[in-house]
Amino acid sequence: MTEQTPQSERPAGGPAEIARLNDLLREHITTPGHNRVVMTIGIAALIGDVALFRGFRKRAELLRAVRDFDAFDHGNDPYGEHDMGSFAFEDAACLWKIDYYSPDLAAGSEDPADPSRTVRVLTIMRANER
Repeated sequence: MTEQTPQSERPAGGPAEIARLNDLLREHITTPGHNRVVMTIGIAALIGDVALFRGFRKRAELLRAVRDFDAFDHGNDPYGEHDMGSFAFEDAACLWKIDYYSPDLAAGSEDPADPSRTVRVLTIMRANER
């Protein structure tokens, strides 16, 4: 994962616009556009991605859990950007995290509030994979 730019050093788009864009990515998690959604090997094993039918059903449940997450508070979202969440799935502690990259994915985004200058990468992982 990339290191996030401190909120005080970010361009003027502000945390509310970043949160709106992050929520939009999660709302359209199955069709992310130019953004990306990835999962770790631990999540793939958890949902049984190798067993086709079970994998599709469990993947849909997992994506719904990330899409519907709304338990944001100052403790888990101090900058108000809706860029991370934790949840339980199949009795496992899991996390999702959104990182901001330049359009060529070579570096961090200079302005996460500008979708033309940012590719969002949402990673879903088990908590013990951090």
